[in-house]
Amino acid sequence: MRNLFDEAVDPHGGAARWLLDASDSAVAADPDVEYRVLTDAEGRAFAALPVIPGNPDWHLTEEPVLVYDAAGAVAGALHGFRGLYRAWLEHVTAAVGDRLIVVICESRQIGELVADWSDPRVRILHTIHTMHVEAPYTPDSTMNTLWTRWFRLADRFDAVIWPTATQRDDVVARFGPSANHVVVPNPIAPVATRHDLREDGLVIVLGRLAPGKRVDHAIRAFVAADVPGTRLEIWGGGPEQERLQTLIDELGAGDRVVLAGYTDSPGTVLDRASLLVTSTAFEGQPLGVVESLLHGTPVISYDVRYGIRDVLQQGGGVLVPGETSWRWVRPSVPC
Repeated sequence: MRNLFDEAVDPHGGAARWLLDASDSAVAADPDVEYRVLTDAEGRAFAALPVIPGNPDWHLTEEPVLVYDAAGAVAGALHGFRGLYRAWLEHVTAAVGDRLIVVICESRQIGELVADWSDPRVRILHTIHTMHVEAPYTPDSTMNTLWTRWFRLADRFDAVIWPTATQRDDVVARFGPSANHVVVPNPIAPVATRHDLREDGLVIVLGRLAPGKRVDHAIRAFVAADVPGTRLEIWGGGPEQERLQTLIDELGAGDRVVLAGYTDSPGTVLDRASLLVTSTAFEGQPLGVVESLLHGTPVISYDVRYGIRDVLQQGGGVLVPGETSWRWVRPSVPC
């Protein structure tokens, strides 16, 4: 495990040798740009990063990254974050020799910065974990602006890795097969199911309480169904917590619907549950649904992109058409 900023520090002060060697003494900082100075454990500056407020494309700035010497003076600069990351990657791979190097990008921003890195030893793979379009999240919906430029670079990667075949196929149908699109689902380790913990009538929602998860849909559906002997526990935290509690109070459902908070044992929650409900607006790959099935807990979910239909195609749950009124059902398909 290696970290750029840990390796950017010289133990005697200032920037590490590789960072100084990569810097250009002829590049000067714009006096009107704010900088965040990075210091070592002794409080000595070794680099300074330009602050680009309010710009989602901050990583593409051409403003220089400043590099300090042991005396605390600016010794040079790199050409933006692109220059910084490129210098570090070349430093990391310098000792590898002629061996093949596989670089896996987990971040769109980093991917955009290294997509044109040309080294015959290097193969760059870019993984995707989320939705690439905006609401209503159909294959032909408006592109998420954060991904528009990335798609123009997709064919520069040696492989683009999607978590589901459905998303991969939608992307290829829309943008063509010029990039090397492959599917590698996110892995989840097998578990030993505790059927002895199962509680009849316990319905759960498990995940972050964020707008895109639409937990209010699950609450309203549960209350409207009014199935005797059932109760709903909502596990997780997030910005929607206060609004959801207000909704529960307004519905007079506090005796049957509970915001249970964060859990560090989601497996135990799934073992206790008789049913998992997810009312999310979109997914990349629904790890919570996969985990639920591994614990033998059936699922009711909106039929949304991506991944939930892929996971449930062999059984284990019920899909409800998105944006329609929910009708409460008891799943009869096997888990």
